[in-house]
Amino acid sequence: MMYLKRLLLLSLLLIGVSCKNTSEEKENATLERPNIIFIMSDDHAYQAISAYSDKLINTPNIDRIAKQGMLFTNASVTNSICAPSRAVILTGKHSHINGKIDNNFPFDTTNVTFPKLFQQAGYQTAMFGKLHFGNNPKGVDEFKILPGQGNYINPKFITKEGDTTITGYVTNIITDLTLNWLDNERDEEKPFMLMYLHKAPHRPWWPSPEKFKEYTQKTFPEPETLFDDYKNRGTAAKTAEMNILYHMRYGHDSKIRPETLKRMGKVTPEMEPIPGGFTYPYSRMNEKQKALYDPIIDSINKDFEEHWPNMTDEEKMKWKYQRYMQDYLGTIASVDDNVGRVLDYLEETGLAENTIVVYTSDQGFYLGEHGWFDKRFIYEESFKTPLIIKWPDVIKPGSKNNDMVQNLDFAPTFLDAAGIKIPEDMQGESMLPILKGKDTAWTRDAAYYHYYEYPGVHMAKRHYGIVTKEYKLIHFYYDVDEWELYDRLKDPHELNNVYNDQNYQEVVKKLKEKLKTLREKYKDSEELDQHYINMYKQKNITK
Repeated sequence: MMYLKRLLLLSLLLIGVSCKNTSEEKENATLERPNIIFIMSDDHAYQAISAYSDKLINTPNIDRIAKQGMLFTNASVTNSICAPSRAVILTGKHSHINGKIDNNFPFDTTNVTFPKLFQQAGYQTAMFGKLHFGNNPKGVDEFKILPGQGNYINPKFITKEGDTTITGYVTNIITDLTLNWLDNERDEEKPFMLMYLHKAPHRPWWPSPEKFKEYTQKTFPEPETLFDDYKNRGTAAKTAEMNILYHMRYGHDSKIRPETLKRMGKVTPEMEPIPGGFTYPYSRMNEKQKALYDPIIDSINKDFEEHWPNMTDEEKMKWKYQRYMQDYLGTIASVDDNVGRVLDYLEETGLAENTIVVYTSDQGFYLGEHGWFDKRFIYEESFKTPLIIKWPDVIKPGSKNNDMVQNLDFAPTFLDAAGIKIPEDMQGESMLPILKGKDTAWTRDAAYYHYYEYPGVHMAKRHYGIVTKEYKLIHFYYDVDEWELYDRLKDPHELNNVYNDQNYQEVVKKLKEKLKTLREKYKDSEELDQHYINMYKQKNITK
């Protein structure tokens, strides 16, 4: 219907028929406002999108967005952890301003979010998938969201009508809900802002049965730094608990059954089991689903039991890396398939012509680089995030941009594109000039980053820093006081901290001055650092 209306309007304009009355003028103006579909996955590394690199996986549907639009090569986050990243996206404000500094402290619901502003401006709004925090998202007309992290198999959803469990695979279900809303619940008289939010590829990685079967047969290339010894790095990298060999769990991550481990007795390296690590996701399956998964799981367990005891540590690391990639990339394959379903729908209905489509992740992720999984650090694979945007007749197809943009900029950009006033207290900047090919209008040459969740899961130390296209300066604090500097052009793998190198002292001086300026600009400070440390300590005292 919307497509036919737009064709009719175009025909009237071509034959010189003018619309004089107020209602027709309003409809004309409404039709010109772009729809927005914001697609976000969870922990989707840019290295696992073939538009960025085809070493690991082919993602033809996500790549379609890049071919029809713009791929950002220097997009980053302000705080590389799930809930804080989402809070930054919703508010256009840094974590220390919106208050959602980590996954533990609650989100302040008095924050103004961009969906609310869209709703107030006459847009129809909807959200399907993983929000991560809260159970009643502000400014959203219709929603079905996963509670917390959600589940891959037979997931529960929070809805306006109450909680419900839907049988099936979560990535397919989120897409079904999204397409149903577009096809049956969308108000064709209004523009829309739709948030289509995938759980995948968040840990623990459970691919769909068909992808599980397919990807366990694949072998993937290892990163150059899989066996990194953290030489020439500081305390933070050496003490983080995200090493694939030592911290990735047998059941929770590699799909080893509890009974297999029990039969084998002592298994090294020894790890405390995550309660329900294998059992809980598996127990969510019905018998028909288990019948599809069991042959693959049995095969994995047979191989593990036969070979693990006689493997060297190097062989064990390689085995766990392959298991990690098989499951992680298997979940992404389903995301790509389902993104294709949505893109096909937009093209078939004509909606694609006036719809901005964004693909991103809530942050980057380590795929074996430095021997790691997870995120949190300002180091490259965690700090950088995929960002691909298409907007027909506005963004030049197949274009690339390397400006220092951040998830902080999403809200101002969406509001600006829709002609909605950007609140003055939003700290991000509109990327609209970049999208329109006016790169020179973008003035940010350095990004600010701050991570807080320490002590905590994975033990990545508190730190803040500044990142330019050339350098990265980091200050680790709380139980250490250490600085690191990396030359991003000469040392892209970040293997050599040159903070104390005499050849870089002028760089250090200038970056420290610029970092101080950025901290002041974004209203961050040592006082706030201490404030959030005190909050953490008080919370742990009262537990």
